[in-house]
Amino acid sequence: MISLESEVLERHLPLFYHKSVLLTGGINDQFPQKLAQHCQSVQVWSCYFDYARTQSTVNFSIEFQGKADLIIYYWTKNKQEVQFQLIQLLANAQDGQEIFIIGENRCGVRSAEKILSPFGDIAKIDSARRCKLYHFSLKNRPHFSLDTFWKTYQHPQLQGLTIHSLPGVFSANELDVGTALLLSTLNQPIKGKVLDLGCGAGVIGSIIKKANPKAAITMTDIHAMALESARKTLAENQLEGEVFASNVFSNIEGKFDLIISNPPFHDGIDTAYQAVTSLINQAKRHLNQRGELRIVANAFLPYPDLLQQHFGKFEVLAQTSKFKVYSVKN
Repeated sequence: MISLESEVLERHLPLFYHKSVLLTGGINDQFPQKLAQHCQSVQVWSCYFDYARTQSTVNFSIEFQGKADLIIYYWTKNKQEVQFQLIQLLANAQDGQEIFIIGENRCGVRSAEKILSPFGDIAKIDSARRCKLYHFSLKNRPHFSLDTFWKTYQHPQLQGLTIHSLPGVFSANELDVGTALLLSTLNQPIKGKVLDLGCGAGVIGSIIKKANPKAAITMTDIHAMALESARKTLAENQLEGEVFASNVFSNIEGKFDLIISNPPFHDGIDTAYQAVTSLINQAKRHLNQRGELRIVANAFLPYPDLLQQHFGKFEVLAQTSKFKVYSVKN
């Protein structure tokens, strides 16, 4: 299966013949394998571990230093992340670098014209499958410095912590209301091993570590930008914790006394429950005896049924008109 974006690219295969090609951005299908039959070489760079772990040759990182005759960029709805990646690619490219930008109309791909026009020539060359395809040629290379993209913020609820985040990370610029509600329930001492699953910039795990220095904190996420943000949040606040990539429990070993999460419920611009369903389905086997799973979720989402199904009963620790904090014990 290939995506709508890749179906549009497939209409232009002769443009890629016998060239080195880099595919990056929001790519999430098998198109690189199909393209490899026609190209001199194919590279893939992704910031998303759920995609990278299923492919054999994906560079999973926040920065990419490689070169290619052609770059194919899959647009995403996260404009901050798009700008971070495109500026980085252009700064590392040679004059005349060709880039094809493909994206769904509903994801705002038309913004490519405004973002890229200061750096070269951009023109739409196809429109199909509710997508647009642009061709870009580099003339004016921008400067890229990772340091300039870091954002920081503080909040009264964060007990003096400074949160550090890169573009595209959830709750990158301020404490989101769901996490704030979840944090309001952390009013008892926490001991043992804690897993902050889908850690984002590391807010939850860092707060727990600051208030409970003897707790052993593990933070995971699928997003390379989030992982780098969580590491920096820990380091800059003189806290210790383990941070690594995992697609829900894919790379997690052992059991925990507390699994805590503000899990994502958006996939692209669609609501998706797969990650949270996996989290609830598999949590039991990763909890110690009398261990707890605690999550915050939009009140309209059907998580009570899942929690009841897998744990028998659940408790609502806090709620607003929009969010609920659920707790279940093993």
